[in-house]
Amino acid sequence: MISNEGMFRVGVLGHGTVGSAFAALLPEQAQRIERITGLRPELSGILTRREGSFEQILERSDLIVELIGGLQPARDYVLRAMRAGRHVVTANKQLLSHHGEELWEVARAEGVQLRFEAAVAGVVPVIRVIQESLAGARIDRVHGIVNGTTNFILTEMARTGETFADALAEAQRLGYAEADPSQDVDGRDAAAKMAILARLAFETPVHIDQVRYEGIEQIQPDDLEYARELGLGLKLIGTAERIGDGLSVRVHPAFLYPGHPLASVGGPFNAVTVESDTITEITMSGPGAGGPQTASAVLGDVISAMIPPASTPAAAHELPIVEDVLCAFYIHLEVADEPGVLAQVAQVLARHGVSVKSVVQRGLGDQARLVMVVHRVLESRFRAAMQEIAQLAVLRAPPRAIRVLEEEFL
Repeated sequence: MISNEGMFRVGVLGHGTVGSAFAALLPEQAQRIERITGLRPELSGILTRREGSFEQILERSDLIVELIGGLQPARDYVLRAMRAGRHVVTANKQLLSHHGEELWEVARAEGVQLRFEAAVAGVVPVIRVIQESLAGARIDRVHGIVNGTTNFILTEMARTGETFADALAEAQRLGYAEADPSQDVDGRDAAAKMAILARLAFETPVHIDQVRYEGIEQIQPDDLEYARELGLGLKLIGTAERIGDGLSVRVHPAFLYPGHPLASVGGPFNAVTVESDTITEITMSGPGAGGPQTASAVLGDVISAMIPPASTPAAAHELPIVEDVLCAFYIHLEVADEPGVLAQVAQVLARHGVSVKSVVQRGLGDQARLVMVVHRVLESRFRAAMQEIAQLAVLRAPPRAIRVLEEEFL
């Protein structure tokens, strides 16, 4: 559908932080967009909780921008808009990670565009790069920092020695965390984004329920203190990678060595690395959240929808999900201050085929600590070893473990 008189009418669903920023940005950039596309965009209506009618906005729009979030009524609105022949732009990662296949199928059937750059990593153009720039590459792995809230919290904990609770409070004060930050800090937000990236990179259906995820709520300041002695920094990492004939998609805290391309990404920034034999690796970074930043990514999608048609192709195959993967680990043990403790722990690790890379021993008496990094091992073996270690009489508290990415560079 093309509007009369060179106009392109955009209806907006939602008027929160991003919706209000987009509603202000569109008229500001209308003249420049007209020079690019030959069409002048204008707002045709805004649906809020108290005002507006979806049916009326749909009737007088060429494109619908969905910014209300959640699964319903967002899914219903997006499907109705596309079936009415309207293009759709959304920033709704939960919607796409739950119902992406259905939505992309309807978009293809109706010959309309469904664009969603702002759903992952804010203004970092990772979706466009995977779908367009790297369309000719066989991608082997996508991994990165895709949640700015957790990255800010971990950066503050490392910088100041604050507890998780104190760093979260600071993130909320600065507007980097929501009043209810649960989906950020428990890893669900990042899991939804990785489901989307995995679908695009590997052309296989990936539902959020297939993504294993862990959050950062259990991270302690002394984990970060000991990690500095070992030359490590902590990030919440999302990974999607080919393993044999299958696919592993996961989110978890991980320590990085300084040479890793994601190690220097701090504060509320996001970064995503794409790896392929043909390109080696590409790392993209930038602000991962914020109303104006996300609104800018949404507007970029609107402009793209005004030019040529584009669609997300049907899945080419369905790869099995791999859950038992190789990974290195950091281990933190509160132990009795007596001879032979390290030997007992080492014997358990050896029985399960876990090899120690480095060890730090600190403290006396009730402050005795044993911190180590082990080489890559299948997670099933490592978990079995940790279950046995937890039963040792020399332990004064449950053991803690955090994954370590061993790559110095990619």
